[in-house]
Amino acid sequence: MAGGFVSQTPGVRNYNYKLTPKVFVTCFIGAFGGLIFGYDLGISGGVTQMEPFLEEFFPYVYKKMKNAHENEYCRFDSQLLTLFTSSLYLAALVSSLFASTITRVFGRKWSMFLGGLTFFIGSAFNGFAQNIAMLLIGRILLGFGVGFANQSVPVYLSEMAPPNLRGAFNNGFQVAIIFGIVVATIINYFTAQLKGNIGWRISLGLACVPAMMIMIGALILPDTPNSLIERGFTEDAKKMLQSIRGTSEVDEEFQDLIDASEESKQVKHPWKNIMLPRYRPQLIMTCFIPFFQQLTGINVITFYAPVLFQTLGFGSKASLLSAMVTGIIELLCTFVSVFTVDRFGRRVLFLQGGIQMLISQIAIGVMIGVKFGTVGTGNIGKTDANLIVALICIYVAGFAWSWGPLGWLVPSEISPLEIRSAAQAINVAVNMFFTFLVAQLFLTMLCHMKFGLFFFFAVFVFIMTIFIYLMLPETKNVPIEEMNRVWKAHWFWGRFIPDEAVGVSAAEMQQKSV
Repeated sequence: MAGGFVSQTPGVRNYNYKLTPKVFVTCFIGAFGGLIFGYDLGISGGVTQMEPFLEEFFPYVYKKMKNAHENEYCRFDSQLLTLFTSSLYLAALVSSLFASTITRVFGRKWSMFLGGLTFFIGSAFNGFAQNIAMLLIGRILLGFGVGFANQSVPVYLSEMAPPNLRGAFNNGFQVAIIFGIVVATIINYFTAQLKGNIGWRISLGLACVPAMMIMIGALILPDTPNSLIERGFTEDAKKMLQSIRGTSEVDEEFQDLIDASEESKQVKHPWKNIMLPRYRPQLIMTCFIPFFQQLTGINVITFYAPVLFQTLGFGSKASLLSAMVTGIIELLCTFVSVFTVDRFGRRVLFLQGGIQMLISQIAIGVMIGVKFGTVGTGNIGKTDANLIVALICIYVAGFAWSWGPLGWLVPSEISPLEIRSAAQAINVAVNMFFTFLVAQLFLTMLCHMKFGLFFFFAVFVFIMTIFIYLMLPETKNVPIEEMNRVWKAHWFWGRFIPDEAVGVSAAEMQQKSV
């Protein structure tokens, strides 16, 4: 038996639907929620290597950077500097837990709106910051916005999209994240050339633009049929389902949504129920997938690409340009996932991307180790520097069509309605917690682990690839309310799913692919 792969899931229904302009437009606008996360990911790394910004708020790091004899690995090592970046993700962790209740009680769109509003206020604090306190308050408010958006947007996209295109539409969230990163990197490239403090203020202040986009988008978006049923608007939900499916023949899917909602109403405490054995597969996946996503090491590249490239000997301008190139490559490669995830499935992309990242990370670690050794001194030639950039681009490409989009897609599509908001909150909280740890500890880890840091992340990429091979069943083309059948048919998780959860006999559900 080949790991957890299930080529066909017995009993899964095929609903009647068409790809309508309405579902395309709503999912396109809904994906705007990823822009605020992406913009911050891209902007913070560039700002933290702008000399006027460092001189204003982190003079110790500025003097250290100017020391020509400093250990290259430790040039930017400062817990206060990393706190500027990482404080956002700790705030996002906390807010995602509150966002779960708001998303369930008031609907997905209002959680998205609240995320945009708090992000907007945070961008004003950062753009006009006069001291460290204002910077950190702004970052915390930005984090609240990211937490709300990341909790609600993937669920919104998964519930609105037709089952056979759910992967592509949900990956729009990751496309928006990467687009935000690219735009932020381009802005950093030009604002870094401005004299005085105006450059970093423009970079941080322009975060208000994606915030306004998500607020306006949330106001004009309809809510999902699932959410409308959950809040008692049954007739509106049926009309919405007919509208986004492009047909009046939605009785079967609508009844499944009603049944799922009725079952969810029996669950008074989703945070308690998600701990029950019958939800063990969803709990494990919503914890381990975001954990592994951050331990790929991608945010080392995303947060600190300009700093990393400068450490490798690039000038400030060249560092920002190199970071911009890797961001554009990540954006283009994310579209590979959009167009292939519903054709080849989640597992194929996870496994191929994992292997590609593993090989490139090992190669990067070896090259940096050869050039800088363990003491952190030495020079790197233009050819070798360009080769390292190429390897980083290969690594980024592998992430962009695998763990990047799928890290958000899979957790948002695998949980039944009664625990969906709680499961997504856990997904975001785990993601933000380990994003915080990586952001806070990376520069210190680089200083002490040196080139071995890349081997550290490579070990986790190896482990996560094996985990996916063995433990994740294929979920492509499976209606979101039928997902229990996938878990029941899995070689390991099937023992946790009761027969009544799938509505068919146990004998039927024991059919597995070899």
